[in-house]
Amino acid sequence: MKSSAGKRGDNIRSDCYIEIQLKQSGGIKLDLKSKVDVMYGESIRKLIFEMCDFFNLKDAKMLCEDYGALPFVIAARFELAVKRLFPETKKEFLFPIIKQNNYSTSKDRLRRTRLYLPGNEPKFFINAGLHSPDGIILDLEDSVPPTEKDASQLLVRNALRSVDFYGAERMVRINQLPKGLNDLQFIVPHNVHVILIPNCESAEQVLAVEKEVEKLRKKFNIKNEVYFMPIIESALGVIKAYEIASASKNNCALAIGLEDYTADIGTQRTNEGRESIFARQILVNAARAAGIQPIDTVFSDVAEMEELKQSVLEAKALGFEGKGCIHPRQIPVVHQAFAPTTEEIEKAKKIVLAFEEAGKKGLGVVALGSKMIDPPVVKRAQKTIDLAVLNNILEKNWRKQ
Repeated sequence: MKSSAGKRGDNIRSDCYIEIQLKQSGGIKLDLKSKVDVMYGESIRKLIFEMCDFFNLKDAKMLCEDYGALPFVIAARFELAVKRLFPETKKEFLFPIIKQNNYSTSKDRLRRTRLYLPGNEPKFFINAGLHSPDGIILDLEDSVPPTEKDASQLLVRNALRSVDFYGAERMVRINQLPKGLNDLQFIVPHNVHVILIPNCESAEQVLAVEKEVEKLRKKFNIKNEVYFMPIIESALGVIKAYEIASASKNNCALAIGLEDYTADIGTQRTNEGRESIFARQILVNAARAAGIQPIDTVFSDVAEMEELKQSVLEAKALGFEGKGCIHPRQIPVVHQAFAPTTEEIEKAKKIVLAFEEAGKKGLGVVALGSKMIDPPVVKRAQKTIDLAVLNNILEKNWRKQ
Protein backbone atom coordinates (compact mmCIF):
# COMPACT_ATOMS: atom_id res chain seq x y z
CA MET A 1 0.00 0.00 0.00
CA LYS A 2 1.22 3.45 -0.92
CA SER A 3 -0.04 7.01 -0.50
CA SER A 4 1.22 10.55 -0.88
CA ALA A 5 0.32 14.10 0.12
CA GLY A 6 1.65 17.57 -0.52
CA LYS A 7 3.31 19.34 -3.42
CA ARG A 8 6.58 18.87 -5.27
CA GLY A 9 8.36 20.78 -8.04
CA ASP A 10 10.82 23.54 -8.78
CA ASN A 11 8.45 26.39 -7.87
CA ILE A 12 7.15 25.03 -4.56
CA ARG A 13 7.94 26.95 -1.38
CA SER A 14 6.96 26.65 2.29
CA ASP A 15 5.53 23.20 1.55
CA CYS A 16 6.59 19.58 1.25
CA TYR A 17 5.79 16.26 -0.39
CA ILE A 18 5.30 13.12 1.70
CA GLU A 19 5.16 9.58 0.34
CA ILE A 20 4.52 6.49 2.48
CA GLN A 21 4.78 2.90 1.28
CA LEU A 22 3.84 0.22 3.80
CA LYS A 23 6.13 -2.80 4.17
CA GLN A 24 5.84 -6.15 5.92
CA SER A 25 9.09 -5.67 7.84
CA GLY A 26 12.26 -3.61 8.04
CA GLY A 27 11.12 -0.80 10.30
CA ILE A 28 10.93 2.83 9.18
CA LYS A 29 13.17 3.92 6.32
CA LEU A 30 13.10 7.67 5.70
CA ASP A 31 14.61 9.39 2.68
CA LEU A 32 14.71 13.14 3.41
CA LYS A 33 15.54 15.55 0.61
CA SER A 34 15.79 19.13 1.86
CA LYS A 35 17.84 22.19 0.93
CA VAL A 36 17.88 23.11 4.62
CA ASP A 37 18.91 19.65 5.81
CA VAL A 38 22.02 21.03 7.53
CA MET A 39 19.96 23.38 9.71
CA TYR A 40 16.62 21.61 10.11
CA GLY A 41 17.09 18.02 8.94
CA GLU A 42 17.38 16.61 12.44
CA SER A 43 14.16 18.31 13.64
CA ILE A 44 12.27 17.18 10.49
CA ARG A 45 13.35 13.59 11.04
CA LYS A 46 12.43 13.79 14.71
CA LEU A 47 8.94 15.07 13.85
CA ILE A 48 8.30 12.36 11.26
CA PHE A 49 9.46 9.56 13.56
CA GLU A 50 7.33 11.01 16.35
CA MET A 51 4.31 10.93 14.04
CA CYS A 52 5.12 7.35 13.04
CA ASP A 53 4.89 6.39 16.71
CA PHE A 54 1.69 8.41 17.14
CA PHE A 55 -0.04 6.68 14.21
CA ASN A 56 1.51 3.32 15.08
CA LEU A 57 3.46 2.94 11.83
CA LYS A 58 6.08 0.21 12.31
CA ASP A 59 7.28 -0.78 8.86
CA ALA A 60 7.30 1.68 5.97
CA LYS A 61 9.46 3.28 3.33
CA MET A 62 9.05 7.06 3.36
CA LEU A 63 10.04 9.97 1.20
CA CYS A 64 9.97 13.58 2.36
CA GLU A 65 10.82 16.30 -0.15
CA ASP A 66 11.03 19.52 1.85
CA TYR A 67 10.76 22.97 0.25
CA GLY A 68 11.06 25.03 3.40
CA ALA A 69 7.90 23.78 5.09
CA LEU A 70 7.25 24.73 8.69
CA PRO A 71 6.50 21.92 11.18
CA PHE A 72 2.72 22.48 11.08
CA VAL A 73 2.77 21.95 7.29
CA ILE A 74 4.94 18.82 7.45
CA ALA A 75 2.64 17.42 10.14
CA ALA A 76 -0.50 18.14 8.10
CA ARG A 77 0.96 16.54 4.96
CA PHE A 78 2.18 13.48 6.87
CA GLU A 79 -1.15 13.03 8.66
CA LEU A 80 -3.02 13.23 5.37
CA ALA A 81 -0.77 10.60 3.79
CA VAL A 82 -1.48 8.32 6.77
CA LYS A 83 -5.24 8.94 6.58
CA ARG A 84 -5.27 8.23 2.87
CA LEU A 85 -3.81 4.84 3.80
CA PHE A 86 -6.13 4.34 6.78
CA PRO A 87 -9.34 6.38 6.21
CA GLU A 88 -10.93 4.91 9.33
CA THR A 89 -8.41 6.45 11.75
CA LYS A 90 -9.78 9.23 13.95
CA LYS A 91 -6.53 10.25 15.64
CA GLU A 92 -5.32 13.83 15.21
CA PHE A 93 -1.73 14.96 15.63
CA LEU A 94 -2.05 18.41 17.18
CA PHE A 95 0.55 20.97 18.15
CA PRO A 96 -0.26 23.19 21.17
CA ILE A 97 -2.02 26.44 20.29
CA ILE A 98 0.61 29.17 20.40
CA LYS A 99 0.04 31.81 23.07
CA GLN A 100 -0.31 34.58 20.44
CA ASN A 101 -3.51 32.92 19.21
CA ASN A 102 -5.34 32.73 22.51
CA TYR A 103 -7.52 35.76 21.92
CA SER A 104 -11.23 36.15 21.22
CA THR A 105 -13.36 38.47 19.13
CA SER A 106 -16.62 40.38 19.52
CA LYS A 107 -19.82 40.54 17.52
CA ASP A 108 -19.44 44.21 16.59
CA ARG A 109 -15.69 44.12 15.89
CA LEU A 110 -14.44 46.26 13.00
CA ARG A 111 -14.48 44.25 9.75
CA ARG A 112 -13.35 46.66 7.04
CA THR A 113 -11.10 44.11 5.37
CA ARG A 114 -10.98 40.33 5.24
CA LEU A 115 -8.10 38.76 3.33
CA TYR A 116 -8.87 35.49 1.52
CA LEU A 117 -6.16 32.81 1.53
CA PRO A 118 -6.52 29.43 -0.25
CA GLY A 119 -6.64 26.73 2.41
CA ASN A 120 -4.29 24.43 0.51
CA GLU A 121 -1.52 27.05 0.08
CA PRO A 122 0.40 27.36 3.36
CA LYS A 123 2.97 29.68 1.76
CA PHE A 124 0.39 32.46 2.04
CA PHE A 125 -0.46 31.82 5.70
CA ILE A 126 2.78 32.70 7.40
CA ASN A 127 3.00 36.48 6.97
CA ALA A 128 -0.63 37.33 6.20
CA GLY A 129 -1.17 39.03 9.55
CA LEU A 130 1.72 41.43 8.92
CA HIS A 131 -0.43 43.19 6.29
CA SER A 132 -2.86 44.22 9.08
CA PRO A 133 -6.20 43.08 7.66
CA ASP A 134 -9.08 43.18 10.12
CA GLY A 135 -9.68 39.51 9.38
CA ILE A 136 -7.87 36.61 7.70
CA ILE A 137 -10.00 34.01 5.90
CA LEU A 138 -8.54 30.55 5.50
CA ASP A 139 -10.66 29.31 2.62
CA LEU A 140 -11.88 25.74 2.29
CA GLU A 141 -14.30 26.45 -0.56
CA ASP A 142 -13.89 28.00 -4.02
CA SER A 143 -10.13 28.52 -4.01
CA VAL A 144 -9.43 24.86 -3.16
CA PRO A 145 -9.54 22.19 -5.92
CA PRO A 146 -11.78 19.15 -5.17
CA THR A 147 -8.72 16.89 -4.91
CA GLU A 148 -7.24 19.12 -2.20
CA LYS A 149 -10.26 19.44 0.10
CA ASP A 150 -8.99 16.89 2.63
CA ALA A 151 -5.54 18.47 2.59
CA SER A 152 -6.91 21.97 3.22
CA GLN A 153 -8.89 20.78 6.26
CA LEU A 154 -5.72 19.62 8.01
CA LEU A 155 -3.62 22.60 6.90
CA VAL A 156 -6.23 25.07 8.10
CA ARG A 157 -6.66 23.20 11.38
CA ASN A 158 -2.91 23.28 12.02
CA ALA A 159 -2.62 26.92 10.93
CA LEU A 160 -5.28 27.96 13.45
CA ARG A 161 -3.07 26.46 16.16
CA SER A 162 0.42 27.36 14.92
CA VAL A 163 0.36 30.52 12.76
CA ASP A 164 0.52 33.96 14.35
CA PHE A 165 -2.42 35.99 13.00
CA TYR A 166 -1.05 39.18 14.62
CA GLY A 167 -4.41 39.99 16.17
CA ALA A 168 -6.49 39.67 12.98
CA GLU A 169 -9.88 38.06 13.34
CA ARG A 170 -9.54 34.35 12.60
CA MET A 171 -12.04 33.38 9.90
CA VAL A 172 -12.68 30.23 7.88
CA ARG A 173 -14.96 29.88 4.85
CA ILE A 174 -16.40 26.38 4.88
CA ASN A 175 -17.70 24.53 1.84
CA GLN A 176 -21.29 24.85 0.71
CA LEU A 177 -23.73 22.90 2.81
CA PRO A 178 -24.17 20.06 3.49
CA LYS A 179 -20.48 19.31 2.77
CA GLY A 180 -19.41 22.28 4.86
CA LEU A 181 -20.81 20.75 8.03
CA ASN A 182 -17.96 18.24 7.93
CA ASP A 183 -15.43 21.09 7.85
CA LEU A 184 -16.56 22.36 11.25
CA GLN A 185 -14.82 19.61 13.24
CA PHE A 186 -11.50 20.84 11.84
CA ILE A 187 -11.97 24.48 12.89
CA VAL A 188 -14.36 24.91 15.84
CA PRO A 189 -12.05 23.27 18.44
CA HIS A 190 -9.13 25.45 17.35
CA ASN A 191 -10.27 28.98 18.23
CA VAL A 192 -11.91 30.03 15.00
CA HIS A 193 -13.67 33.38 15.43
CA VAL A 194 -15.98 33.65 12.41
CA ILE A 195 -17.33 30.97 10.09
CA LEU A 196 -18.30 32.14 6.60
CA ILE A 197 -21.25 30.21 5.16
CA PRO A 198 -21.09 30.36 1.35
CA ASN A 199 -24.06 30.56 -1.02
CA CYS A 200 -26.51 30.79 1.86
CA GLU A 201 -30.12 30.61 0.70
CA SER A 202 -32.16 29.95 3.85
CA ALA A 203 -32.33 30.36 7.60
CA GLU A 204 -32.26 26.56 7.87
CA GLN A 205 -28.70 26.49 6.54
CA VAL A 206 -27.53 28.94 9.19
CA LEU A 207 -29.31 26.96 11.88
CA ALA A 208 -27.71 23.73 10.66
CA VAL A 209 -24.28 25.32 11.12
CA GLU A 210 -25.31 26.69 14.51
CA LYS A 211 -26.47 23.27 15.70
CA GLU A 212 -23.24 21.55 14.68
CA VAL A 213 -21.08 24.33 16.13
CA GLU A 214 -22.87 24.14 19.49
CA LYS A 215 -22.44 20.37 19.53
CA LEU A 216 -18.69 20.77 18.96
CA ARG A 217 -18.36 23.60 21.48
CA LYS A 218 -19.93 21.39 24.12
CA LYS A 219 -17.84 18.36 23.16
CA PHE A 220 -14.54 20.26 23.29
CA ASN A 221 -15.52 22.66 26.09
CA ILE A 222 -15.07 25.74 23.92
CA LYS A 223 -15.75 28.92 25.90
CA ASN A 224 -15.22 31.60 23.24
CA GLU A 225 -18.11 32.62 21.03
CA VAL A 226 -18.09 31.51 17.39
CA TYR A 227 -19.80 33.92 15.01
CA PHE A 228 -21.25 33.43 11.52
CA MET A 229 -21.05 35.46 8.33
CA PRO A 230 -23.52 34.07 5.76
CA ILE A 231 -22.62 34.98 2.18
CA ILE A 232 -25.43 35.79 -0.24
CA GLU A 233 -24.49 34.59 -3.74
CA SER A 234 -27.75 33.87 -5.57
CA ALA A 235 -31.05 35.44 -6.56
CA LEU A 236 -32.85 33.29 -3.98
CA GLY A 237 -30.36 34.32 -1.31
CA VAL A 238 -31.05 37.99 -2.02
CA ILE A 239 -34.81 37.47 -1.72
CA LYS A 240 -34.30 35.69 1.62
CA ALA A 241 -31.62 38.07 2.91
CA TYR A 242 -33.43 39.22 6.06
CA GLU A 243 -34.51 35.68 6.92
CA ILE A 244 -30.85 34.63 6.72
CA ALA A 245 -29.50 37.71 8.53
CA SER A 246 -31.84 37.23 11.49
CA ALA A 247 -31.61 33.43 11.67
CA SER A 248 -29.09 33.20 14.51
CA LYS A 249 -27.90 35.30 17.41
CA ASN A 250 -24.41 34.23 16.36
CA ASN A 251 -24.64 36.07 13.03
CA CYS A 252 -22.25 39.02 13.15
CA ALA A 253 -22.35 40.09 9.50
CA LEU A 254 -23.98 39.43 6.14
CA ALA A 255 -21.76 39.44 3.04
CA ILE A 256 -22.47 39.40 -0.65
CA GLY A 257 -20.56 37.48 -3.33
CA LEU A 258 -21.13 39.00 -6.74
CA GLU A 259 -19.29 36.56 -9.01
CA ASP A 260 -21.83 33.81 -8.40
CA TYR A 261 -24.76 36.22 -8.01
CA THR A 262 -24.29 37.85 -11.42
CA ALA A 263 -23.91 34.42 -13.02
CA ASP A 264 -27.11 33.31 -11.32
CA ILE A 265 -29.12 36.24 -12.71
CA GLY A 266 -27.61 35.75 -16.16
CA THR A 267 -25.40 38.78 -16.53
CA GLN A 268 -21.74 39.79 -16.40
CA ARG A 269 -20.12 41.44 -13.42
CA THR A 270 -18.62 44.88 -14.08
CA ASN A 271 -16.44 47.19 -11.99
CA GLU A 272 -19.20 49.82 -12.14
CA GLY A 273 -21.62 47.39 -10.47
CA ARG A 274 -24.90 48.61 -11.97
CA GLU A 275 -26.04 45.01 -12.43
CA SER A 276 -25.82 44.34 -8.68
CA ILE A 277 -27.11 47.55 -7.13
CA PHE A 278 -30.50 46.01 -6.25
CA ALA A 279 -28.91 43.03 -4.51
CA ARG A 280 -26.43 45.16 -2.58
CA GLN A 281 -29.11 47.54 -1.34
CA ILE A 282 -31.29 44.62 -0.27
CA LEU A 283 -28.38 43.09 1.61
CA VAL A 284 -27.52 46.33 3.43
CA ASN A 285 -31.13 46.81 4.44
CA ALA A 286 -31.47 43.18 5.63
CA ALA A 287 -28.27 43.34 7.66
CA ARG A 288 -29.20 46.65 9.29
CA ALA A 289 -32.70 45.40 10.08
CA ALA A 290 -31.17 42.36 11.78
CA GLY A 291 -28.64 44.48 13.67
CA ILE A 292 -25.52 43.04 12.03
CA GLN A 293 -22.84 44.35 9.68
CA PRO A 294 -23.28 44.49 5.88
CA ILE A 295 -20.08 43.44 4.11
CA ASP A 296 -19.39 44.06 0.41
CA THR A 297 -17.94 41.63 -2.11
CA VAL A 298 -14.30 41.34 -3.20
CA PHE A 299 -12.84 43.55 -5.93
CA SER A 300 -11.27 41.10 -8.34
CA ASP A 301 -8.86 43.35 -10.31
CA VAL A 302 -5.77 43.52 -8.09
CA ALA A 303 -3.98 45.95 -10.44
CA GLU A 304 -6.63 48.70 -10.39
CA MET A 305 -6.12 50.60 -7.15
CA GLU A 306 -8.06 53.72 -8.16
CA GLU A 307 -11.05 51.67 -9.30
CA LEU A 308 -10.85 49.74 -6.03
CA LYS A 309 -10.95 53.01 -4.10
CA GLN A 310 -14.01 54.15 -6.02
CA SER A 311 -15.68 50.78 -5.43
CA VAL A 312 -15.09 51.12 -1.68
CA LEU A 313 -16.43 54.68 -1.62
CA GLU A 314 -19.55 53.48 -3.40
CA ALA A 315 -19.90 50.60 -0.93
CA LYS A 316 -19.54 53.03 1.96
CA ALA A 317 -22.20 55.30 0.45
CA LEU A 318 -24.58 52.32 0.18
CA GLY A 319 -24.05 51.50 3.87
CA PHE A 320 -21.49 48.69 3.74
CA GLU A 321 -18.91 48.47 6.53
CA GLY A 322 -16.31 46.23 4.91
CA LYS A 323 -15.00 44.68 1.72
CA GLY A 324 -13.26 41.44 0.79
CA CYS A 325 -9.62 41.46 -0.34
CA ILE A 326 -7.85 38.91 -2.52
CA HIS A 327 -4.40 40.51 -2.34
CA PRO A 328 -2.57 42.24 0.54
CA ARG A 329 -1.96 45.38 -1.55
CA GLN A 330 -5.71 46.04 -1.49
CA ILE A 331 -5.86 46.32 2.32
CA PRO A 332 -4.49 49.87 2.85
CA VAL A 333 -6.61 51.21 -0.03
CA VAL A 334 -9.78 49.77 1.49
CA HIS A 335 -8.91 51.02 4.98
CA GLN A 336 -8.24 54.52 3.70
CA ALA A 337 -11.42 54.65 1.64
CA PHE A 338 -13.55 53.52 4.58
CA ALA A 339 -11.96 56.14 6.85
CA PRO A 340 -14.29 59.00 7.80
CA THR A 341 -13.98 62.41 6.16
CA THR A 342 -13.14 65.58 8.09
CA GLU A 343 -16.78 66.66 7.88
CA GLU A 344 -17.97 63.30 9.24
CA ILE A 345 -15.49 63.45 12.11
CA GLU A 346 -16.45 66.99 13.15
CA LYS A 347 -20.13 66.11 13.13
CA ALA A 348 -19.47 62.96 15.16
CA LYS A 349 -17.46 64.90 17.75
CA LYS A 350 -20.29 67.39 18.24
CA ILE A 351 -22.83 64.58 18.70
CA VAL A 352 -20.70 62.69 21.23
CA LEU A 353 -19.88 65.84 23.21
CA ALA A 354 -23.53 66.91 23.26
CA PHE A 355 -24.57 63.47 24.50
CA GLU A 356 -21.91 63.47 27.23
CA GLU A 357 -22.84 66.98 28.34
CA ALA A 358 -26.52 66.06 28.56
CA GLY A 359 -25.59 63.04 30.65
CA LYS A 360 -23.63 65.19 33.11
CA LYS A 361 -26.68 67.42 33.52
CA GLY A 362 -29.00 64.50 33.99
CA LEU A 363 -31.02 65.36 30.93
CA GLY A 364 -33.08 62.60 29.35
CA VAL A 365 -33.33 64.39 26.02
CA VAL A 366 -30.28 65.26 23.92
CA ALA A 367 -30.34 67.92 21.20
CA LEU A 368 -27.78 69.31 18.81
CA GLY A 369 -29.06 72.59 17.47
CA SER A 370 -32.66 71.94 16.45
CA LYS A 371 -32.19 68.19 16.01
CA MET A 372 -32.85 65.54 18.62
CA ILE A 373 -30.16 62.88 19.11
CA ASP A 374 -31.16 59.31 19.87
CA PRO A 375 -28.87 56.42 20.99
CA PRO A 376 -28.36 54.87 17.52
CA VAL A 377 -27.09 58.23 16.22
CA VAL A 378 -24.67 58.50 19.16
CA LYS A 379 -23.47 54.95 18.62
CA ARG A 380 -22.82 55.68 14.93
CA ALA A 381 -20.98 58.89 15.85
CA GLN A 382 -18.78 57.04 18.33
CA LYS A 383 -17.99 54.46 15.66
CA THR A 384 -16.93 57.27 13.29
CA ILE A 385 -14.59 58.61 15.95
CA ASP A 386 -13.15 55.15 16.62
CA LEU A 387 -12.47 54.75 12.90
CA ALA A 388 -10.79 58.14 12.76
CA VAL A 389 -8.53 57.21 15.70
CA LEU A 390 -7.73 53.85 14.13
CA ASN A 391 -6.72 55.57 10.88
CA ASN A 392 -4.55 58.11 12.77
CA ILE A 393 -6.77 60.97 11.62
CA LEU A 394 -7.81 61.83 15.17
CA GLU A 395 -5.91 61.63 18.46
CA LYS A 396 -7.22 59.34 21.20
CA ASN A 397 -7.38 62.30 23.59
CA TRP A 398 -9.31 64.48 21.10
CA ARG A 399 -11.58 65.81 23.85
CA LYS A 400 -8.57 67.66 25.38
CA GLN A 401 -7.42 69.25 22.13
